[in-house]
Amino acid sequence: MPRRRTVSSMDGSGATREPSLARGAGQRVLVVAGEPDVTELLSTTLELADYRISLTATLAQALARLDAHRFDLAVVDTTLPDLTRVARTGRPTLPHRPPVLYLTACDSLDRLLPELALGEGDYVTKPFRVAELLARMRVLLHGTSLTGPEDLPHYDDLVLDDTRCRARRGARALDLTPAEYRLLRHLLANAHRVLSKEQISRYVWGDFHGDNAIEQLVSRLRRKVDRDAPRLIHTRRGFGYWLGGSDGEG
Repeated sequence: MPRRRTVSSMDGSGATREPSLARGAGQRVLVVAGEPDVTELLSTTLELADYRISLTATLAQALARLDAHRFDLAVVDTTLPDLTRVARTGRPTLPHRPPVLYLTACDSLDRLLPELALGEGDYVTKPFRVAELLARMRVLLHGTSLTGPEDLPHYDDLVLDDTRCRARRGARALDLTPAEYRLLRHLLANAHRVLSKEQISRYVWGDFHGDNAIEQLVSRLRRKVDRDAPRLIHTRRGFGYWLGGSDGEG
């Protein structure tokens, strides 16, 4: 269930507007991280973004905190030393299961503690970008944080709805496969930035599937997104692919 950050669009003059960082509205966030540098970065970032945070250094402490208090979201670093041991004890009994944003070195939710089942889940890969972290938090908190269509990830007339994994170009709905949606979301989150085939493959599938698989996937997505509309998906020959409003190669 891919989630990605809101991206800038073009203003009337054709200039690109820089994306603003997604902010909170006082929601309570439990941060579970054992590494001091990660804890410091998360606490500073989230406090500046108007979240109320509580810190724990182990998963066992986090479960105890979740049992005693209600949180709107949990941010969990999967490098916690007691993570595997706690997961083996079975699904915890909690009065409230908040959505969870995982910080992980692997690009697959399927391998992230299905036994814990804390709540709806999403993830960012480490090292993460602050803008992406905050945007994914806002999507997970969409019940209280998202207020309207203007908050949906978009570029020009391309709009994605992460809560339903649907996309449209103008008034036309795009019938995308899960892999196509993940690719489009990755391109959108990195608008005007060239992504290599390896970067795309590891994001979409979790490992490298080879040049031909990427080329076929991009070709299918391009036929759906750019049909009867100005081209948004471009090729930088020898480097990779990018999304933007200016004409590119290929």
